[in-house]
Amino acid sequence: MLLQTTDPELAKSLNSELKRQQEGLEMIPSENYVSKYVLEALGSILTNKYSEGFPDQRYYGGNQFIDEIEKLAKERAKKLFGVDHANIQPYSGSPANQAAIFALCNPGDTIMGMHLFYGGHLTHGWKVNFSAKYYRSIQYTTGSDGLLDYDQIETLVKKERPKVLFCGATAYPRLYDYPRLAKIIHEVDGYFIADIAHESGLIAAGVIPSPVGYADIITTTTHKTLRGPRGGMILCNGKPSHPLAPLKKGENPREHLPTLIDRAVFPGLQGGPHNHQTAAIAVTLGEALQPSFKIYAEQILKNAKSLADALIDKGFELVTNGTDNHLMLINTTKKGLTGKEAELALDKAGITVNKNTIPFDERSPYDPSGIRLGTPALTTRGMKEKEMEQIAIWISEVFDHSNDEKVLAHIREQVKATTDQFPIYKEIEY
Repeated sequence: MLLQTTDPELAKSLNSELKRQQEGLEMIPSENYVSKYVLEALGSILTNKYSEGFPDQRYYGGNQFIDEIEKLAKERAKKLFGVDHANIQPYSGSPANQAAIFALCNPGDTIMGMHLFYGGHLTHGWKVNFSAKYYRSIQYTTGSDGLLDYDQIETLVKKERPKVLFCGATAYPRLYDYPRLAKIIHEVDGYFIADIAHESGLIAAGVIPSPVGYADIITTTTHKTLRGPRGGMILCNGKPSHPLAPLKKGENPREHLPTLIDRAVFPGLQGGPHNHQTAAIAVTLGEALQPSFKIYAEQILKNAKSLADALIDKGFELVTNGTDNHLMLINTTKKGLTGKEAELALDKAGITVNKNTIPFDERSPYDPSGIRLGTPALTTRGMKEKEMEQIAIWISEVFDHSNDEKVLAHIREQVKATTDQFPIYKEIEY
């Protein structure tokens, strides 16, 4: 039975969103298309069950099959990333970061992360976020070239001696020097947290460097390049966890990070995990363990490089002059538009991006100087370098004719003709 027979009002919105995803170019780098198998798990009867605690240590009865599913997800995560321990219960990336900080810090301790306007994330110490409300936050930035200034970070760390150093961003198109960051923070006896939410699929596939072996704790979402449901994971090495019992006197916290993490997630922050989400994460990790996933990740990088090069050829100014990963930032003001204006014009042409601040931006984050775009969702559809070159042409035409509704409508028709060749979710209707 279709949802439209019982709730036509909701079904109308769902079908409209389905049509938008099918017919447009989804270029927000944090978005992707999950498989039908992930959708099946998300819509399963597992949403009915409560399961506070951890496998074999639950506060509710009837969890023997839930335990099987969570154990499967954990083992797949450990195998995929090459770590000793995985907690797959965080509801998303922000709760995962909150739990990681909670596991290591007391209120008032100093944490350090990348400034939001330079590409960082809210939970890495931005002033309005919990991470700056309950902890002392120090922010680092990039150099004038948009690249991380590791000398600046080292100087700040030596001066401020943070308990935690965050690495990771929402809008940084280059790779990280994990060994150097680890050395910098460990010299002041601090902890290194690598937030790989954006790059986790690329790291899992082995197409870009991994922080495993350098970071004390790794946090990630399960969507974005990993191509799974909304969710979070915390990864680390260390001795087997005893999540419902605190560390014993004399035990070294660095050797028992799994215990600290698990206790921070539950009972520290959350109650019962979302079991339908856990199952969907298990599906996602199983897909990422297949050889085809590496081919997919490699194509993400090829597409990003092709798109970046084509945009530069069209006269666009890209932050750091290119990309090493799945995303890129365009300084839209160099083409006469604000980030908000560019986002709205591209949307009319069937191309979805998001407005974004760029390093040293003097404009408001509500109408900044840039846009952020990426290739994960396009690559999931099967698009390759040829399509990236055409997309760059369309983006350039949108900038040249941002106020011409006829031109934008014509580009939208061309976009739909292309997406029709790379269909998604043909079997879905609400």
